[in-house]
Amino acid sequence: MSAVQGARAADPDRRLSGSPAETEALGEALAPGLGAGDVISLVGPLGAGKTCFVAGLARGLGAPARVRSPSFTLLNEYRGRRLLLHLDLYRVEPLEVERLGLEEQVERGVLVAEWGEKLPPSLRSDALTLRFEILSESARALEGRAAGARGLELLGLWRTLEPRAARGA
Repeated sequence: MSAVQGARAADPDRRLSGSPAETEALGEALAPGLGAGDVISLVGPLGAGKTCFVAGLARGLGAPARVRSPSFTLLNEYRGRRLLLHLDLYRVEPLEVERLGLEEQVERGVLVAEWGEKLPPSLRSDALTLRFEILSESARALEGRAAGARGLELLGLWRTLEPRAARGA
């Protein structure tokens, strides 16, 4: 049994990715279960694969645009079967986030926030949180946690994921 299979079998909330393509595949596999009002908080260091994951979400939602980190624009929108609102809070202070009006934005589509630990408590209270960990140059661990009823539903979906790129790994 490989280390990836062993970790997946031991903890269904944790997924291991051996490449950016596998990280994208996890996002793509999660996307069909998402709807307007859902919040996904992505937490982890620079270079951990958060934007790769969002690219997979966008593909899974049918958005044809190339996903880029919105570090300077703050929010990018990707239109597909559902609107994906991609937020990057890296350069924003937590108190400033409260004044962005994100509660109104999330009603329009799926909100995914890089540096999601800075989201207001009102948005984190029902979110799926994915914590990214760098294991090696290409390997990542993604651990799911949730709060609130909808967050727990999304965590249940996360536990069942079988992304195409990771099958048979």
